[in-house]
Amino acid sequence: MGLRRKNKSPPVLSHEFVIQNHADAVSCLAMGLLLGLMFEVTAKYVIIFITVQYNVTYITDDKSEPIHFYEYGPKDIATIIFYMLIAIILHAVIQEYVLDKINRRLHLSKTKHSKFNESGQLAFFYLFSFAWGASILTAEEFMTNPTLLWKDYPHSHMLFQVKFFYVCQIAYWLHALPELYFQKIRKEDIPRQLYYICLYIAHISGAYVLNLQRLGLILLVPHYLVELIFHASRLFYFSDENKQKGFTLWALLFVMARLLTLTLSVLTFGFGLARVENPGFSIADGNFNVLTVRISCLAAICLTQAWMMWKFINFQLKKWREHIQNQIPKKKITYTKSKSTKKEPNRGQ
Repeated sequence: MGLRRKNKSPPVLSHEFVIQNHADAVSCLAMGLLLGLMFEVTAKYVIIFITVQYNVTYITDDKSEPIHFYEYGPKDIATIIFYMLIAIILHAVIQEYVLDKINRRLHLSKTKHSKFNESGQLAFFYLFSFAWGASILTAEEFMTNPTLLWKDYPHSHMLFQVKFFYVCQIAYWLHALPELYFQKIRKEDIPRQLYYICLYIAHISGAYVLNLQRLGLILLVPHYLVELIFHASRLFYFSDENKQKGFTLWALLFVMARLLTLTLSVLTFGFGLARVENPGFSIADGNFNVLTVRISCLAAICLTQAWMMWKFINFQLKKWREHIQNQIPKKKITYTKSKSTKKEPNRGQ
């Protein structure tokens, strides 16, 4: 064997250089922001990027401890940018220290390699988000009482966990946009990934800005569970193509999640918010309970669910056709074998 040639480092600021070193550059930027907390001059500016803003404190007579709530505002953009940088760093860590090592063992093709990386990253995110969202739901009462989804609207005051959850969700899906470039996603896969990334950003940001955090949270948690099962099943499928039972469970839960989403959305926008005591439109109060907004939100959710069901049906039909095509050669082989065994006695006579 000859000696391996060392890979030449790409030119500085070239596309390949940026792709290879983007995680290090982002880490330095995030570290610089954290170091800004050490100096009094910069701390008051850097704190906007790191901590959750717009704290509102209430002091009640019956409780000695004050109650802390949070609202949203323009400074949240800075916080989202910082945690978007953190998401890029975590993405690179998972890719290098987990997914790449598994890929070397599986020896996948380029197409499966790209899908494996996508499912691996999303499986980690869905698992973390589902566990986090479920813990918030268990602490809230509106999981068992659906009327709290619209009662006392607008829900402009959020608990810390709820606000931080939404900030991290928006930051993660925004980070997925530059990752299409950093991960060198194939051109034919970019439109498909752009569709669901933009849908996540639009729906989560809409729920956050319109003070529909409760509805958004109770819809996201079961949806993330379904997506987690799908991507985990796809990971097992890439390791062993005989492991396909997870897709059956995913198909069942997928339909149930779509029905749950439509039911809660119609119940909230069609009946609940239409009958609250303070309908009106006020940006200052965070009240967007008018007919136009309700119809627009309900239409957006229904159209998204219809599009997802259409993709789901096409996916199932494609799998069904592939299954039939794989069964035809097997039937021909069994038929020829049975035919040859019937002729064998005649040859011996």
